[in-house]
This record gives sequence, C-alpha cells and structure tokens, in this order.
Amino acid sequence: MEAAPSARAFSPSSSPSAGARPSLPLAGLASRRARVLAAPPPPRAVASSRAPLVVSSPPPPEDSGTHNPAHAKVDRSGRFCSPRAARELALMISYAACLEGTDVVRLFDRRISARREPGFVFNKACLLNYNHMSFGGGPLEVGTEQEAEKLASQNDKDSANEADVLSAPPKLVYNNYVLRLSRELLVAVASGWDKHVVIIDKIIPQAWKDEPVARILELCILHIAMAEMASKGTPHKVVINEAVDLAKRFCDGGAPRVINGCLRTFVKDHVDVAGTSQEAKSKS
Repeated sequence: MEAAPSARAFSPSSSPSAGARPSLPLAGLASRRARVLAAPPPPRAVASSRAPLVVSSPPPPEDSGTHNPAHAKVDRSGRFCSPRAARELALMISYAACLEGTDVVRLFDRRISARREPGFVFNKACLLNYNHMSFGGGPLEVGTEQEAEKLASQNDKDSANEADVLSAPPKLVYNNYVLRLSRELLVAVASGWDKHVVIIDKIIPQAWKDEPVARILELCILHIAMAEMASKGTPHKVVINEAVDLAKRFCDGGAPRVINGCLRTFVKDHVDVAGTSQEAKSKS
C-alpha cells in the first residue's frame, strides 16, 4: 500500500503535481478567500439561498463614523502599513508558490516587479473598506427571504472588494514597510523550510498528514509563524495570535484551534523562556 504523502512533499520549490494545480476541497467564505490568495483573476462569492435561508457569514457591522481598529490601517499614501498586512501578503505569496512549485522569494520579487496592464486603474477606496479582521463563520439563519437577499448582497460586495484588493499589484496596496517585512518573512520561511517541515510533521494531526494537498494553506501559516519566531524575535504570543487570526480568515473548520495547539507545542519544545528560538540562538 502506498504511503500517504507528508507535509514535506509540498514545499514552495517543488510542485505538488506535474500537471494541473491540486483541487483543494474547501468551502465557504474562508475558502473563497483562500482561492483569491493564489492568483488573479479572483472568483466572485456566491451565497446560498436554499431553505432554511442561510448565507455563509453575516456582514460587517454598520460604520458608526468612529475609527474601527479592526479595519485596515493605511498610511498617508492610502496604502496598508500594518504588520498584519505583511503577514497576509506573505501568506498569499507562500500559498501561490506552493501551488506553482516555485521559490517564495522569487515569486514575491516577480510579483513586485510585474508591470501593470495598460489602462489598469485601482480604486484605493477598496482599501478603506477592507477588513483584516473579517472572519468566516457558520451559516447564519434568517427569518425572511428579504433578509437573506440583503445579507447575501452585502456578502457578495465584501467578497468582491477583498478579491479586488488581494489581486491588485502589491505596490498599489502595501507601503514600503509592509513590502520589506513581508519579504523578510518569506526569506526566513525559505531558509527555515527544511528544518520546520520536520517539526511540523511531528506536531500536526494525522488527518492533516493524510490530506496535505487540502492543508497547504494551514501548513503555510505554520511555516510563516515559525519563521517569524525564529528570525524576527517577535513575542510568541503575538505570533500565535496573528497565525490564529489568519486561519480564522482564510481556513475552514477547526484549523484555528489546531494551529494554536501546534504553535504552542512548537514554543514549548523549541523556544526558551526568554522567547528566543533555539534556531535563532544557534545563529548568534
């Protein structure tokens, strides 16, 4: 009987298949975001209206006119400027690199230097409406068809806005700080991949080992988090919280809980009390 492939089989520099990209059995709002991460052109969201009337997730709360820290932070140029945006960009590149079978840093550099199509116009208002803290959830039951249509319409608008942002040229969306931090994270991911994939193979559940193609996104989140702790010295609690939030945003099911447990195990076994990883100490 042929052994199931391990997480090691799906690195950014070795394609998971020689032909077409793997089909990821994902569903729901989080999976639509995951597909947008791979490459443009992005898909559009489709909400369900079958009885009982449900939609994939509720719309964001109405804007009260006050600043909502959950929404994207932009600088004076109107571009994203937060570390969360850098981690999200690093995840987008890592996921696409695994699907394409290419090096993460080379793919990042290629996307940054890519020329815009003639006549391309990006509406920066999309960035103001983008919410880094918009998490997927279970179906929302509603009482009337009108309510379902209203929520589905809002869901479509939000998904289309996210697709426009995630598929736009990075230099139009992220400022220099975010681009620099994201590249540093990807360099750390590439340099620590072989070591971290061995660790990941030991701490992820067997179900993830049995279906690594369907868990590329989750594995990328683990690699980015471990690489950040090993190379940047970011407090592990911050890194774990950020990784869990990425899983809530882009993954389905119990992924956030599993990623939280995996990273806590990594910290316990590979990070000392001062918060320095054994890998970082060996380099110093």
